Amino acid sequence: MKSLHLFGVAGLVLSAATCAIAQPSAERFERSMQQIRQETLIRANDSIPVDQRVTLDYGGYVSFGYLSLDDNNNQNHGLRQTEVVGFARANFDGAHEFFLRYRTGYRDFNQGDSFTGRGSEPIDGDLDAAYYKFDLARFDEAYKGKSLPNNNDLVIKGGRDLVYWGNGLTLSEVIDGGMVDATLGDLTLSFIAGVTPTRTVDFDASRPGFDFNTKRGFYGGMATLKVGQQKPFVYGLVQRDYNKDDISEAAGITTKFDYNSWYIGVGSSGPISDRLLYGLEAVYEGGRSISNSFTTEGGTLPTQIDQTHDVIEAWAGDFRLDYLLADLHRTRLGAEVILASGDNDRTNTTTTFAGNKPGTKDNAFNGFGLLNTGLAFAPTVSNMLAFRIGGSTFPLDFSPSARRVQFGTDIFLFNKLDRDAAIDEVSTTGRFLGWEPDVYMNWQITSDVTFAARYGIFFPDSSTLVTDQARQFLFVNVTYSF
Repeated sequence: MKSLHLFGVAGLVLSAATCAIAQPSAERFERSMQQIRQETLIRANDSIPVDQRVTLDYGGYVSFGYLSLDDNNNQNHGLRQTEVVGFARANFDGAHEFFLRYRTGYRDFNQGDSFTGRGSEPIDGDLDAAYYKFDLARFDEAYKGKSLPNNNDLVIKGGRDLVYWGNGLTLSEVIDGGMVDATLGDLTLSFIAGVTPTRTVDFDASRPGFDFNTKRGFYGGMATLKVGQQKPFVYGLVQRDYNKDDISEAAGITTKFDYNSWYIGVGSSGPISDRLLYGLEAVYEGGRSISNSFTTEGGTLPTQIDQTHDVIEAWAGDFRLDYLLADLHRTRLGAEVILASGDNDRTNTTTTFAGNKPGTKDNAFNGFGLLNTGLAFAPTVSNMLAFRIGGSTFPLDFSPSARRVQFGTDIFLFNKLDRDAAIDEVSTTGRFLGWEPDVYMNWQITSDVTFAARYGIFFPDSSTLVTDQARQFLFVNVTYSF
């Protein structure tokens, strides 16, 4: 029992708190679905000829999917999901653009399989993109008959849209606000200011309403310089927590929430050769978090303690390589390393409840990005040392009916960066967490119909995690676009 350290005690506490049992599974589920959605999302074409006065573009798709997954308590969940997405775009002379995309649907869980306990329910209809975009260079070309010098441009966007920086380590979020890209020769300056839509799924799964009522503000800028074919970048980002009035009552413990962070990141991307590409991003996180709300010292039952605001000192990095074989099958090989710091006095690396010990520095990295961390395990990028190798190919190019069938695989090795620190589920003081092979298939059957399948199985290391049972993830989906 001694080897469980605080993590075993935390398991008892978390098991007693309804808000902290199923919610990590819900957060992982949402992260996996978001990753799949970004990979397969049908987007309207951005290229609008300048000589067209007005371009109207509209359409949508209906998606039918089945999901079966094992959560971190080794309970299986079955889900049938239907999504309906419609979009409309109006572009005037390439200078003014209006875009709307609406998403709704229904989630039909097997009895008792809902992650949140709410059962089968509609997917709340919402605009997941809605913006106006102004392009100064195209405006001058269309209305003044001249071009800006040195490929200069100014693009201003206001509304709701996805913001994705660098490799996606720190920021990959939909925000409501303003986005500006100013290009001055080889230098591009990007600025954002906005707040997440209410239904954003939060990283802190112990906070009430984390999966349907989140308000976080993002303010920052990025500078990207084109040097030959390389694109080094540097950015600064401030995140402000507008959920601090939330309070939870779990296991007889009152918990307040307040996580305000800032990030300074650097990186670069581009080709190393005509076939080898790379992406590199490193970030330091600072700010202040609010501490855990209970202690188990002197007994097994949690006791209320005062929460403190503590300094955040954390970091993370991501490095990836992609090699293109340039063969007829469009084969692509890839490798990636993800690192993120952890905190050895936390009992959960992402939550406030069972979070940082009062009066100590918080060394657990918590960002707002989206990286590929597998399907079945899908841990958050915190206290992580993960390795991925994979590849994809179109092997049936000789067949007219199957030439657009893509097969791919990824293999992951998961470790803690700090063996004594927590992850986002109960663990012991070990380093190796397990390994996972994922396979996937994408098939564009016709111009209107696509089929996608994802399967992953995680094999945990029982000396670090509390079970040796494999976890499986299966997702199949058919999409009809119109």
